[in-house]
Amino acid sequence: MNAQNLNGQSRKEKDLQWLKSIGINNANACWNLSAAELTEETLNLKQGVLTDTNALAVDTGEFTGRSPKDKFVVLDDKSKDTIWWGDVNFKFDPKKFDALCTKVTNYLSGKKIYVRDSYACADKNYRLSVRVVTELPWSNLFANNLFLRPTKEELPSFNPEWTILNAPGFLADAAADGTRQHNFTILNLTKKIILIGGSAYTGEIKKGIFTLLNYILPHEKGVLSMHCSANIGKKGDTAIFFGLSGTGKTTLSADPNRGLIGDDEHGWAEKTIFNFEGGCYAKCVNLTEEKEPQIFNAIHEGALLENVRFYPATKKVNYEDISVTENTRVAYPIHFIDNAVEPSVGGIPKNIFFLTCDAFGVLPPISKLTTGQAMYNFISGYTAKVAGTEMGITEPTLTFSACFGKAFLPLHPTKYAELLGKKLKEDKNINVWLVNTGWTGGSYGVGSRIKLSYTRALITAALNGELEKVKFETLPVFNFQMPTVCPGVPAEMLNPRNTWKDKDAYDAKANELAKSFVKNFAQYASAANDEILSAAPKVTVNA
Repeated sequence: MNAQNLNGQSRKEKDLQWLKSIGINNANACWNLSAAELTEETLNLKQGVLTDTNALAVDTGEFTGRSPKDKFVVLDDKSKDTIWWGDVNFKFDPKKFDALCTKVTNYLSGKKIYVRDSYACADKNYRLSVRVVTELPWSNLFANNLFLRPTKEELPSFNPEWTILNAPGFLADAAADGTRQHNFTILNLTKKIILIGGSAYTGEIKKGIFTLLNYILPHEKGVLSMHCSANIGKKGDTAIFFGLSGTGKTTLSADPNRGLIGDDEHGWAEKTIFNFEGGCYAKCVNLTEEKEPQIFNAIHEGALLENVRFYPATKKVNYEDISVTENTRVAYPIHFIDNAVEPSVGGIPKNIFFLTCDAFGVLPPISKLTTGQAMYNFISGYTAKVAGTEMGITEPTLTFSACFGKAFLPLHPTKYAELLGKKLKEDKNINVWLVNTGWTGGSYGVGSRIKLSYTRALITAALNGELEKVKFETLPVFNFQMPTVCPGVPAEMLNPRNTWKDKDAYDAKANELAKSFVKNFAQYASAANDEILSAAPKVTVNA
């Protein structure tokens, strides 16, 4: 690290000069510490404890999840006509940003801080260099685990394109600083800075870069950015899985017979599917070795647990304890998963799965979508929350999240959908499947949850090409194509209407769900092309 560079300047001098250039002075900066060193720093500061597996456990304090209403984008010439301004992208005044950024760098000056050089995007053709400056050592451990890690040979010449400044202890003055409250995440596309303050929840770091890539890759590179998991078979066939929380995205993409490309964020380039990240940020609630062996066994030395609690008088984590939050998490490098693919890159997908937990029992266990239907359902991003999962919910509650990740979309959802459609038309061999992991034989409370073994059998049949050999029939209203047979799955359940005793009740519920789709899509309709619009379900008037 002290080698002379081409200008005769040592790396240490260059690093200090860089800190001064962003306004941080007289800081005791620790650069690129190892996971063990960052763990030790955290323990010495009494900010965390070791579990019985030697993972580091910390509490994130006031915020145990993201704060979407406190995420902003600086309004300037670059962003004003490109950002999808509205309920997920809030404008921030550039002068207010400059003043707030100065306050944050002044706050970090004179402190012991932690600096991490890292990359995003496993495909080197799209690699983004990111320097993460954190107030806390375990925040830096998170960055080490989640981002791609430069080699020792790459570090001396590392040159950051983007900077993340993370200062959980700095609290904004909303009235003076232009924020909504004391916490904030602000993206400045022109100055290439992500400014985070007032919250120690590490997910803000991860999703800040994801939001950025959701802008850069589609808008500037023609790459489809995706909130999905991806794996690859022994024959080199790639599959991607979209799905909101509770749909089974992580469970169904974790296949011991297939290599894991990544569990959350990917790009679809001309010839590759590539992971944005170098690690995983997995939910821990009710985690068991039996249900999720890969995640469970990844929680060892070097992993970072957040907001978990222990069994009394032990250091054994009680994953059922949600006294702090249901959003307990663990962050670890992807190589902690034994079947992870490195580099995290695969070929163009052969199969795409949209996962939905349909608590209304209307959608088939699996159905094949046309390109137009794929675009329409991609924009819709449908699932349903089940009664009893949240206070006040007494019946299934519909949830629509555009592109299965609305909160992280800086561009209009149709931009991503049209790019998806373009890629599907370029390769006619790609299959898009809608998979219902929810209910059959009736809505929640009447019907039953589709067995995981059946869902796995359906996905396996799709992956193996077995569903390409069978006959299909059309689902009324939604017009999806349903296979009539599938190995390992009772034929009578492949058409959801057949599983309902009261067929009229099914028809009414299907029409009710279709109306909800159409109502939700109205907000996007003016920007959608005819192919997308024609794929809407056909609602029966006065039904």
